[in-house]
Parts: sequence; structure tokens; C-alpha cells
Amino acid sequence: MKQKNLGVNTICTHIGEVEDTQFKGAISPLFMSSSYAYEDVDVKRYPRYFNTPNQEALCKKIAMLEKCESALIFGSGMAAVSTALLAFLHKGDHVVFPQTLYGGTYNFIVEEFEKFGIEYSFAKGFSEKDFLEVIQENTKVIYIETPSNPLMRITDLEMIGDLAKPRGIVTMIDNTFASPINQTPADFGIDIIIHSATKYMGGHSDICAGAVAASEKHIDKIWNLAKNLGGSLSDYTVWLLERSMKTMALRVRAQNKNAKKIARWLEKHPLVERVYYPRLSSHPDHELAKKQMKGYTGMLSFELKEKLDANLFMKSLKMIKQSMSLAGVESTILSPAKTSHSLLSAEERKNQNISDGLLRFSVGIEETEDMIADLEGAFQQISNKSLV
Repeated sequence: MKQKNLGVNTICTHIGEVEDTQFKGAISPLFMSSSYAYEDVDVKRYPRYFNTPNQEALCKKIAMLEKCESALIFGSGMAAVSTALLAFLHKGDHVVFPQTLYGGTYNFIVEEFEKFGIEYSFAKGFSEKDFLEVIQENTKVIYIETPSNPLMRITDLEMIGDLAKPRGIVTMIDNTFASPINQTPADFGIDIIIHSATKYMGGHSDICAGAVAASEKHIDKIWNLAKNLGGSLSDYTVWLLERSMKTMALRVRAQNKNAKKIARWLEKHPLVERVYYPRLSSHPDHELAKKQMKGYTGMLSFELKEKLDANLFMKSLKMIKQSMSLAGVESTILSPAKTSHSLLSAEERKNQNISDGLLRFSVGIEETEDMIADLEGAFQQISNKSLV
């Protein structure tokens, strides 16, 4: 099969398969061995070296989806984030982050970087000026998330690439909320693309994994550290992830469609203060999202009117699950203040505009009408409660 100009569903389905040479099965065989021969072989394979047959094959799929030369898979999204950052940062180096970050990434930075002698700054906003203000002579990395978690803010990828390249700065993005179906940062000059593959790549809330895609040169540098940190993924989980990614484009596009309808419905609801979804014209980064995203995302957040009980609202839902994580085929909802950003202080959450009434909604593939009915039932519950 010629691999040039393949459609995304074809890439998801066929690239990165392991050929079943013995029985000619339609799917990849699973090689569970943790011990391989080292004499008279082309490749000396070892699971912690990220080069078992299933690991290598899956990396080809991820690399092609992200339009990169190479990729690595990890045991979790945070393993991918931490390994990628530490591979390019050393004592005395400086890194720039946006103000809004996934809570786990933020906690990693503030708790661990000082131990390594790594300096860091947070941009106050999302403009070129905001990033320029915090870039220093020893800045080695600019790391961004777009869309951001949980407010769906959009960072201009082309602007970040243009800022970094003449200064010799490596750029990294957490592309989890978009997925490669909705956004390919390499098109805009971003060097390293990171995913919590637990989310849209896995898509079924049953595996934990991470991924990094980049040039072969950058992947080699990340691998050199990764093999020492040991954040590799079991081959069974690798096989499950490759299986799940076959339907990723279908799932994500269905979630995009549902999220658009629900965001518009929520925006008109009298008990909702604000909806955060980049496809809405009311979103501050709507025009930028149109420029660099293909299908936006299945993620949105909304804020209840003041004094409404967010916890009661979630408990009143019947179908939508009050649950951690995101991007599964089933719809889930959570309070960022109590989960993804609970490691931040109340003041830090306030600085990121994360209120106790903010709810993050991961839209699934259920019928839109059923989700809206479930949401309306919960709104009625909190409305009745507020009248008592």
C-alpha cells in the first residue's frame, strides 16, 4: 500500500499493523514476549527499549497521523509529558508555559523542576506579546496546550513556531484535547506533539497510555532518556490501543458533532452563566480555532449560574457519568476544582478562572437528544432545589 496521501480513516485502520505471516489473520497478532534473542538478529528487542514488534508498529500509526517522522508510546500521558520535557531541559535551562495547564502537568512543574535546577515562567495570556515577555536567553523549550484544559483556550500554533525557531527553542504541545483528527500541530511548525493516549486515541476508558510524535532526531533524544526512566507500555495495552485507534476518526467526528449541538443548547440555557467551546462565536479564540483546527473537539466546559449547586447537578444526571478522565465513547462530567485541578490551591485556580461552578463535559457518541434530556433533568433538579 502506498502511504502517501492516505485518508485519515485508512491510516487509522491500516498503518501500524503487524502482519500475521503465519495464519494471515485480518488483525495484528499480539507478541507478549518480554524476552527476545540478541544474537543473529537485525534488532535486539527489549520492552523497556520501546522496540517490541507491537510497540514499533503502533508508533508508525501515531507518527503518520501527526505528520511526523517518528513516535514513542508510554505508560501514561504524564510519562510522555515528563520524559519529553526532561529530555530537553537541564540545570540552568528555562522553559515557558501558558498560564492555563492541565493540573497534573502544573503539579509536575512546581514540585519537580526546582530539584533539577530548571527555571520556568508562565505567560500571562495567549498573545505573542505575552510569550515574548517571558522568553529569556536561557529559554530552551516553549510548551503549550491547545485547546487548554478545562477552558478550551486556543494558542496560535504558527505564532509559537515563528517565535521559537529563530531563537533555537524547541516547541512542544499537549494535543490531547484536539487529537490528530482535529489538529496536526506539525503543519504549523511545532516540533514535538504529546498525547495522553488514554483519551481520544484509546477512546473506551479502559487503557492508560501516552504518546510523543516528532522528528527522528527529537525522538532519539527522548528515547535516550525514556529507556532509563522506564515508562514503557505493556504489549497487551499496545495491542488494545492499536485496535482502538482503528475507529478514532469515526468516534472523534461523532463527538465533535454532538459537542457542537450541546454547546449551542447550553449557551441558551437560563441556568448557564457561560459555555467554553471554541466552535461558538462567543468563544474568545473562535477565529483562531477556525484557522488551525479541522473539527474542534468533543470537549467543552460550562459554568452554572452563581449559587447553583454543581455537585447536586452532577449527581442528578442519569446517563452522563460523573467520572474522572475524558474522551471515551460514553459521556462524562466532572468538577475540575475537585479533580484535574485539585492539586492547585484555591488562589491558583482563581487565577486560572476555574470556579467551583465550572463543569467539564466530555461529550460521547450517544444520541444528542438523549444527552440534552439528561442535562435538562439535572437543571430542573437544581432549579427546584434553589426554590426551596
